[in-house]
Amino acid sequence: MTTDGATEGETEEVLEEALALDSAYGTLLTPEEAVARMHIRAPARGNRKLRKLLEKVSTDDQVKAWWHVANVNAVVRLEINDHSWVHIQIVTNIALKLLRQLTKNGVQPSLVADYRLTVEDSEVVVVLASLLHDIGMSVHRRDHEDWSLFLAEPKVRELLADLYDEPDRTVLVSEVLQAITSHRADGQPLSLEAGILRVADALDMAKGRSRIPFERGSVSIHSLSAAAIDEVRIADGQTRPVMVEIVMNNSSGIYQVDGLLKAKLRGSGLEPYVEVVARIDTEAEKRLVPVYRLEIGDAEGSHG
Repeated sequence: MTTDGATEGETEEVLEEALALDSAYGTLLTPEEAVARMHIRAPARGNRKLRKLLEKVSTDDQVKAWWHVANVNAVVRLEINDHSWVHIQIVTNIALKLLRQLTKNGVQPSLVADYRLTVEDSEVVVVLASLLHDIGMSVHRRDHEDWSLFLAEPKVRELLADLYDEPDRTVLVSEVLQAITSHRADGQPLSLEAGILRVADALDMAKGRSRIPFERGSVSIHSLSAAAIDEVRIADGQTRPVMVEIVMNNSSGIYQVDGLLKAKLRGSGLEPYVEVVARIDTEAEKRLVPVYRLEIGDAEGSHG
């Protein structure tokens, strides 16, 4: 696992690796086999606490077992989209990239603004919340955010035990739990870190994650629009600190952007900082909707 000394391009490299994996990865393996094949990579750069945290999670078979059961429930039993460690790795890296993109452009994280902690502490919160946000799926899909809180609280304390002393440890535990519960569709993020997780979770929409329900014959606006998303890019924005560019292979993907992503962005606290552009990379449809810009806070998107 590479977690330090990363360049800007390493996040993209990790995401490409994750997207190339089978979304149903590990669902037909024994628990021991599935856990043995899992690995989490994220660029810790100079953040020693984050590097240590990633090292601890990479050897934590309890966390990995939750990821495995969550994906069995999602893919095998409910036949919905991927909730495996692959999803966790993608969300973790997107969340970390969003946070670094925002701080690079002068946006202050809530842990810095409210507690006079550091950006590095915010990275720990964002990553830990990303790693544990869906472990409640191992219990049930319904109200899985609440089950995630129930399972995560003692695990977060355990993982942070030799990284933070009290009272800072309890502050970080509380902020991680707040981010986890706020990632639900009707959640109310109270911190920048929580808003980042909520948006990062919604941005895992490219390639393999949507393939399972679509290939099993579930043809609906949900499966069709999800299969239309080829790539999600995060970079400097033209008018805001972050641009999210979504590359689609047909216009049905607009439902993912305007119907689903907009709902997660609205109320996340990231609205002033993020611009979203969807592009259709297919000649046959370029004349119809070449560019679609999501207007957060307005009723409609705009065509360009």
